[in-house]
Amino acid sequence: MRLARMAPEIRRSLVQHSRLRRDPHATLRRLLDRVPPGTRPDEPVKDLETRVAALLGKPAALFFPSGTMAQQVALRIHADRTGRRTFAAHPTAHVALWEQQGYNAVHHLVHRPVGDPHGLITTEDLDGIGEPVSTLLLELPQREIGGLLPEWDDLVTQTKWAAERGAATHVDGARLWEAQPYYDRPHAEIAALFDTVYVSLYKGLEGVRGAILAGDQDTIDLAGVWRTRLGGNLPDLWPLAVAADLGLSETLPRMPEFLAHARAIAAAVNADGYARTVPDVPQTPLFHIHLPVPREAVRPAAERLLEETGIEVPRFPKSVAPGTCALELTVGHLALDFTPEEVAELLRRLR
Repeated sequence: MRLARMAPEIRRSLVQHSRLRRDPHATLRRLLDRVPPGTRPDEPVKDLETRVAALLGKPAALFFPSGTMAQQVALRIHADRTGRRTFAAHPTAHVALWEQQGYNAVHHLVHRPVGDPHGLITTEDLDGIGEPVSTLLLELPQREIGGLLPEWDDLVTQTKWAAERGAATHVDGARLWEAQPYYDRPHAEIAALFDTVYVSLYKGLEGVRGAILAGDQDTIDLAGVWRTRLGGNLPDLWPLAVAADLGLSETLPRMPEFLAHARAIAAAVNADGYARTVPDVPQTPLFHIHLPVPREAVRPAAERLLEETGIEVPRFPKSVAPGTCALELTVGHLALDFTPEEVAELLRRLR
């Protein structure tokens, strides 16, 4: 009888959502002090909705169990209001790549891809749309192309473009928390450009799961109806809300520190010369690292590295060209434990 092989012990990690940060026992201990005796099960969710609405400068906010549900609801509401079934978004938007076309299968909406898959949407790209759209969806940052962000003036121009044509504006802000330091403007000033805003409660904040959709009161009231229709009005979601509240208090204020360390890592990687980062200077704590090795070589190399050193590194790259692949690195609490030069050296071992 073959015994099951024990997983190697992780002692340090460059993976943002490593089990070093997601261990259930440790997580519950961290949350305990934020749930005083006598807390009602519905209080943490209501308190979180109020807190995020204020942070984003919106009249109302609603908790969803997932960002996928929150975004589809926002797009559906805007489509019904405008009488238009087509929304405009980047070719690599999350709704296009990772949600199995739920916007169409469930809501009968149509995605109009806009712009170069390898670059940001431009106003010229928008001018090339030959049909009315219900919504302009912008992803801040654009994850699939290295966490890129449009410059502020471009963002203002593009949201005005939509408003002038009777289209709503929606931001996929799954990583809006990470984008804010680049703009160096309050979250509410960024959110003010959009009719609806979705933010993740677990990605950059390193919470458990969940999402918030924020907007005007009428929109959020209607979003509550759709949340129930889609099975998302779940009781006892307080653990997710408490974890998000902890992230807002402890992790959100450190986003500028994470961005600074990401830029230091990128500088060291590019100076080393073995790998290169995209972009050269990260705009957010999320960026890509291109390695001169085929995709299939990285995972076994990363597993050997973990067994030999106890260091966990990202190990699920995507191919970008023959013999070349790209890893995504997000700098959070765990990555601060690594010097930039150490990261560059670790990348050399992924071959």
